[in-house]
Amino acid sequence: MGSIAASSVIHPSVTLGKNVVIEDFCIIGLPCAAAGDEATVIGDNAVIRAGTYIYAGNRIGANFQTGNKVNIRECNDIGDNVSIGTQTVVEHHVRIGNGARIHSQAFVPEFTVLEEDCWIGPNVVITNARYPKHPDAKKALKGPVVARNAKVGANVTILPGISVGEGSLIGAGSVVTKDVPAETIVAGSPARAIGKVDY
Repeated sequence: MGSIAASSVIHPSVTLGKNVVIEDFCIIGLPCAAAGDEATVIGDNAVIRAGTYIYAGNRIGANFQTGNKVNIRECNDIGDNVSIGTQTVVEHHVRIGNGARIHSQAFVPEFTVLEEDCWIGPNVVITNARYPKHPDAKKALKGPVVARNAKVGANVTILPGISVGEGSLIGAGSVVTKDVPAETIVAGSPARAIGKVDY
């Protein structure tokens, strides 16, 4: 059976599936100007751990899990069997495919696409601002695309608009400044190809 902690706030626009667990001090469906009163939907068997904030307008599939103190902004599309680790921030208008795993303290900015079964290590920073502080910076935002089953190691930085190919592997601590081909291992700063994924 599901349970909702008495200290948590569930806004009226939220629809919860069956057997959802919401721990202490969460806020679900947090209103914001960008989402208006758009509905927030969370699928069956979700476990939302203490201190998590999920803004309005999110569509989240079944078997969703968060760590503690996750912040998920408005209007995201999150698939089934997705896990988001402690203190990770997901900005708005992000698409996360089925089976994606985002580890602790990652940053995922708006307009990022994380495809099915990709793996994002701890402390990964994904960026989307090509021209920070420019008067038109918001008009030029472009999030990266991390393709199906790609693996991004701990402490990696991915620059705006980068395409990380299907099944690729990015070594820990790398700075990714160019597109990563499918099934390729890259590492370093800037990241360069060092091999092929053979599994």
